[in-house]
Amino acid sequence: MSRSEKAGRMTSGQIVSLGQGHDAGVFSRYSEANIPTEYGTFRVVCYRERVLSSFDGESSFKEHLAIVKGELRGGEEIPVRVHSECLTGEVLHSLKCDCREQLDHALARIGKEERGAVLYLRQEGRGIGLGNKLKAYALQERGVDTVDANRMLGLPDDLRRFDIAAFMLADLGVRSVTLLTNNPLKVKSLRAEGVHVVRREPVRIEPNVHNVEYLRTKGRRMGHELMGHPLDESKASDVEGDLAAGSSATDPVATDAPAHDTGKRPVSAIPFPRRAG
Repeated sequence: MSRSEKAGRMTSGQIVSLGQGHDAGVFSRYSEANIPTEYGTFRVVCYRERVLSSFDGESSFKEHLAIVKGELRGGEEIPVRVHSECLTGEVLHSLKCDCREQLDHALARIGKEERGAVLYLRQEGRGIGLGNKLKAYALQERGVDTVDANRMLGLPDDLRRFDIAAFMLADLGVRSVTLLTNNPLKVKSLRAEGVHVVRREPVRIEPNVHNVEYLRTKGRRMGHELMGHPLDESKASDVEGDLAAGSSATDPVATDAPAHDTGKRPVSAIPFPRRAG
């Protein structure tokens, strides 16, 4: 039985342990309320993940959000963005990444639909945490890219998990999704958790002078499709070979869902400057 199928058999308010070993999260639906935003009014549902401290073995909670438009139960091909927290981009408006713009795009996109959801997951810095993210930024100031910065710190390329996203979608009654992402590896990871991803819809964001190299690295070394074209098999194998141990393999997805126009130029239209030296 897949994790999302297991989660789907639980009723709201129950707690379910998914997976095995100390990495297994314990998930529950905790609270919800309607919140008016500039993109419309959303039902915001808080899910709790019980986590154990690696220092003293004590448990605490990490809280994730499902930002929901309309009734999702029984829905097919629901537009969904699975978004990981980025304090530097979303609060400080850092120009080093495109996270805030992707979140804004997703909220605007969902806000125009009858139903959809943004799942906001608390896994800062691709799961390495805020402090380690700042350490990686310090290395990037010396010319190291985002992948090598993680490796120089002894950290994986990507520590994110998507079992909580599978639980949230199952709890909300979603049968299948159109995933708003440029990352085919995220499709692979969600499918491994039992999520039925029908198609991938690219998210086109205009780069700036501070994040253009970061976006190039995401495309070249992490398999992100910044031009909105699916990976072919040869490129998929190249990307898989360059990922750190433990990362998910590439799963190309036919992108028959067009990118929605945000009024900005896609990354493919921007000339990427080459790094000096």
